[in-house]
Amino acid sequence: MKKSLSYKEALEYLYGLQKYGIKFGLSKTSNLLKGFGNPHRGQRYIHIAGTNGKGSVAAMLESILMESGLKVALYSSPHLVRFTERFRINRVEISPDEVADLTTALREKIDPAHPPTFFEVTTAMALIHFARKGCDLAIMEVGMGGRLDATNVIRPLVSVITNISLDHQFYLGRRIMDIAGEKAGIIKRGVDLVTAERQPSVLRFFQSVCDEKKTRLWRVGRDMKYRTNGAGLHYLGVKRNLKGMELGMKGRFQHRNAATALAVVELLDRKGFSISSEDITGGLKHPYWPGRLQVFSERPLIVLDGGHNPGAVRVLAADVPREFRYRRLIIVLGIMKDKDIGGIVRAVGPIADYLIYSRPDYYRAAAPEEIREAARSLGKRGEIAHTLKAAIARAKEIAGLKDMILICGSLFTVGEAMTCLDPERYGSDELRW
Repeated sequence: MKKSLSYKEALEYLYGLQKYGIKFGLSKTSNLLKGFGNPHRGQRYIHIAGTNGKGSVAAMLESILMESGLKVALYSSPHLVRFTERFRINRVEISPDEVADLTTALREKIDPAHPPTFFEVTTAMALIHFARKGCDLAIMEVGMGGRLDATNVIRPLVSVITNISLDHQFYLGRRIMDIAGEKAGIIKRGVDLVTAERQPSVLRFFQSVCDEKKTRLWRVGRDMKYRTNGAGLHYLGVKRNLKGMELGMKGRFQHRNAATALAVVELLDRKGFSISSEDITGGLKHPYWPGRLQVFSERPLIVLDGGHNPGAVRVLAADVPREFRYRRLIIVLGIMKDKDIGGIVRAVGPIADYLIYSRPDYYRAAAPEEIREAARSLGKRGEIAHTLKAAIARAKEIAGLKDMILICGSLFTVGEAMTCLDPERYGSDELRW
C-alpha cells in the first residue's frame, strides 16, 4: 500500500488525469467499482441528462427530497470554486480528507498502462462515497451525452432528459438527432423517463426508444402540465394539483425545470416515497444552485450566470430584461474555446450596452480577442481585459448606481468571478482545475 495522499496531492493526481481528455465508455468506471465490490448496485438513483437545466432540476429535487426527511446525495459537474462541490449529501460537501482517502484507494486499483479519465474516476468516487454514507437516494447528473457517460453504470428509479439543443457537437454529433441519440442512451428497460423536450422529431424518437425498452415516457406539458402567473407556479400532474408555488431560483425558464422536478416526485410517489405538498412548496422555495441567474450584490447590481451554449444564453438574454431593472447593462464575457463562441455572443450581445471581453484562468478558455472578433458585427462598444479580476474591476469602475453588471459565458467564468468578488466566502482550492 502506497502512502496516503494529502488533499493537495489528491487534486494534483486527479487533475493530472485531465490530460487523457474525454473518452466515452463505461468499462473503466465499471472496473473501478468492481474493485470496491460494486457498491453502486442496489442503491437508489435519479439519473438526469439534457443539454440545459439538468443541474437546476437536480437542485430542486435535492431540496424537495431533503424537506421530506430523506438523506439525499447529489453528484454534479463542473464545480464552481472547490472540487468538493461535486459531491454533497444534504448539501454538505465531501470533506478534503475523504477526497484524499478515496483518491488513494482508487489509485491503487488503477492500471497505469490504461488510465481512466478524470470524470471516470470522480464518478466512481461519487458512487463509492454515497454508498458508504448510506444515502436514501442519490441524484446523478450526466457529465456529457448519456449513452457512454460514466454515470450510465447506474440503474435508476427514474431517468430524466430535460431538453436537447446543440452543445458538445465535436463529441456528440453535429445534428440535433445525433445529440438526442446520445442522451437517449440513459433510457433503460422498465425505468420511467421524464422529459421536458418540445421538439416533435426528438419526442417521436424518445417515444420509439421507450417503446423498444418497454418503459413509459412522461412528458412535461402533456402528462404533467404547468402554468405561471402573478400568483406563482401552478402544477397539474397525474394526481397532484398544486397552486401558487414560489420558486427560489430566478428566470422564467426555471418554471419548466420545476415542473420537471415535480413530475419526478410524482413517479417517486408511485415507488413508495412519502413526499407531501408542504415538502414540495418548501423545497422549491430554497434550492441551492449558485451561479445560475444569481444576484451576487445589489449596489452595484451584479448577476452571475453560467449558461455556456447558445440555447442557454438565449434564454438568459430573454430573462434579464424581465427579471431586472437597470439603466445600462455591462456584460463581462468569458467563453470556452471549444464552445460555439459566435452563437453565444450573438445570443447575449444584443442586450448589452457595453461588453468587456475576458477569460478565466483555465486552459480551455478562449482568448478575449477571439470573443471580441465574434462580436464585431454587433457594433457594440466594448474593450478587452486579459484577466477576469481586471474585467470585474473595470466593470465596477464604469457602472453607475442604476446600472447592472452581468458576468456570463461559462461556469468556469462564474466560479472564478465568485472568488474574485468574495474570496472569504468563496475561497477556492489551492489547485482550481
